[in-house]
Amino acid sequence: MTTIGETLTGADLLAALRQSLSDAEQGGVPGPALRTALLRCDDPLVLRKAAKTLAKLPLDNGLRAAKVCIQATCTIGSFAPLLRAQLVGAGIAPELESGPYGRFELTMATADFSEHDVVACLLDESYFLPDEWDTLDPAGLGKHVRARLEELRGILLGAVERSSTSFVLHTLPLPAQVRDSFISWSGRAAVSQAWHRLNADLLALAEESRQLAVVDLVGILADQAVAARDDRMFRYGDMPYTDDALLALAKQVRRFTQAKLGLSRKVLALDLDNTLWGGVLGEVGAAGVQLGGLYPGNCYTQLQRTAQRLREQGVILVLASKNDAELVSEALREHPEMLLREDAFSATAVNWASKAGNIEAAAESLSLNTNSFVFLDDSPFERGHVADELPEVAVLAADGDPANVVRTLLRDGWFDVLELTDTDLKRPELYRTRAKRADFAGGFGSSEDYLAALEIRLAAEEATSYTIGRIAQLGGRSNQFNLTGIRPDEAETKRLAESDDHLVASFAVRDRFGDEGIIGATWVECGADRWDVTNFVLSCRVLGRGVEIAAVHWIADKARAAGAKTLRGRFVPSGRNNICADLWTRSGFTEIEDGVFELDLGADAEGASRSPRWIIVNGEDA
Repeated sequence: MTTIGETLTGADLLAALRQSLSDAEQGGVPGPALRTALLRCDDPLVLRKAAKTLAKLPLDNGLRAAKVCIQATCTIGSFAPLLRAQLVGAGIAPELESGPYGRFELTMATADFSEHDVVACLLDESYFLPDEWDTLDPAGLGKHVRARLEELRGILLGAVERSSTSFVLHTLPLPAQVRDSFISWSGRAAVSQAWHRLNADLLALAEESRQLAVVDLVGILADQAVAARDDRMFRYGDMPYTDDALLALAKQVRRFTQAKLGLSRKVLALDLDNTLWGGVLGEVGAAGVQLGGLYPGNCYTQLQRTAQRLREQGVILVLASKNDAELVSEALREHPEMLLREDAFSATAVNWASKAGNIEAAAESLSLNTNSFVFLDDSPFERGHVADELPEVAVLAADGDPANVVRTLLRDGWFDVLELTDTDLKRPELYRTRAKRADFAGGFGSSEDYLAALEIRLAAEEATSYTIGRIAQLGGRSNQFNLTGIRPDEAETKRLAESDDHLVASFAVRDRFGDEGIIGATWVECGADRWDVTNFVLSCRVLGRGVEIAAVHWIADKARAAGAKTLRGRFVPSGRNNICADLWTRSGFTEIEDGVFELDLGADAEGASRSPRWIIVNGEDA
């Protein structure tokens, strides 16, 4: 039986899922640890059975809803149930829809998919190959393949124009029966070259629109060493892919959807002994740990290098180790093979306290939820304790053969984003400056004096082609300071920004300690007499400085300058956004009905919506 996670077999997982759906205290929803077990399951049969249970999820399930449409050039087989299991594993409640069999081109060329979050396109070679081809003319076959690709490209770009959704495609393996039909080595090389070019051109489609994403399924199948095809099932039911291949694709579509919905993690919390280096520091000393050189030291070097690359892309690194702090500092500073020095970590918890408590403390110091954390540790006890105390943390095992740890860290796509923004790249250093601010705060008699000394500057500006991606990312990721839960994706945000009757804007903050980057965004419907704030989101890392009030003031000034008489905002409670429940009343608005607030722009010309005195907006004292 396939072992799943650290303790669950396939049968245990299925039993636990059934129990979770009948557990009223859990709301009939599998908890975080059980969902993580779903992600780690590599047995398609277990996941197909799990999907039948998960199809009975209650409507009010607390997971992020997503509408996913599957369009295919072939029979989809088990793709839908495998995708359902993967999406639920990521905390997503999917509404799945499959297009009609044999109508891929017609549907893709005519349908409007705007109500869907993702359209997954399942392709097979039959779309690109003619029924008959001349083995003496591989160049002619290559020409036909290129022509079919151009037809697909036109269909996809047309769908992008009609819809605001995202389309996920994939590269295709070349069946052996096609390749080996060419008995000359030159002919076989020519047809393989044409097929490699097809896959390269498919991958290049992602460069033509941000709404197109392409999975390198060929590379993934080669790395996982699973069969792409079962010839009997292909002939019997037009199923060009095995369940193992479909699961590999479902995992990638899940990773994309997870990233699009803003469910990716931001923080990697790392143990030290037998995780970032081999050996126990307290026993062997800084010079005795295994790091660099031959196996196993090169495994730990590779893990550090991977963590370093994640940090360069915006992942926040945190140390969580039961160890002697002075010895750790010595090792991080002086070991010649150490890649991650002290300044690589935005927060450090090196002590003998509970790791679960240290992770909570690190989350508080970073103003992040613990559900933003991934925790990597070699100790089953420590992993089990963190999983029990903080089930929302993704807990990964670093024990066993150290050669496998990098694969363990990367395989589930915990940190995937659709596109890197400038703020992502700056994030680790942004969070390091928080400690400096905390030290600076100790010398002031009042919070207002401290805030004034910070020299806070808010840059508010309408969306540009450079900020659209970050604005959409904030909408997707922000859960606590998110007034309505409306989350326009990047394509919809771009459409709104370009329309005459909407305002889409970003808010960036900097102070004497550094630039926080874009930390807030708003989407506003602009009527002649009234402006309505569809949503306003803000990163929790800047709360407590009055930035949100200054941003509302800027929106009010824009509305007033455009001739509007009132500005209206809403608050829709989600169970996680109580932190911003009083924003509108704190900004001088009056509640006119449940959850709806309004500001009289004429009466407020010099009134309650003014910015805090310590914040400078767009270079001028507000």
